[in-house]
Amino acid sequence: MKNNYDLKKLKWQPNPYIKFLKKSVTIRFDQDVIEYFKSLSKKEGLPYQTLMNLFLKYCKETGLKPKTNWL
Repeated sequence: MKNNYDLKKLKWQPNPYIKFLKKSVTIRFDQDVIEYFKSLSKKEGLPYQTLMNLFLKYCKETGLKPKTNWL
């Protein structure tokens, strides 16, 4: 291993993984929804935010839409 590296000789390349980065957002969920995913996360061994992301991704991919009744 060298003691010093000349970084000026490196060629710049765009990050090929940029499209896979996650975006941080603030969102409000009902407390019971969060508790459900937290309890599920303990059973599955995954963080609850990962489970929520997987579920929302599944909804997007399958075209699942919530049933809404505003009356």
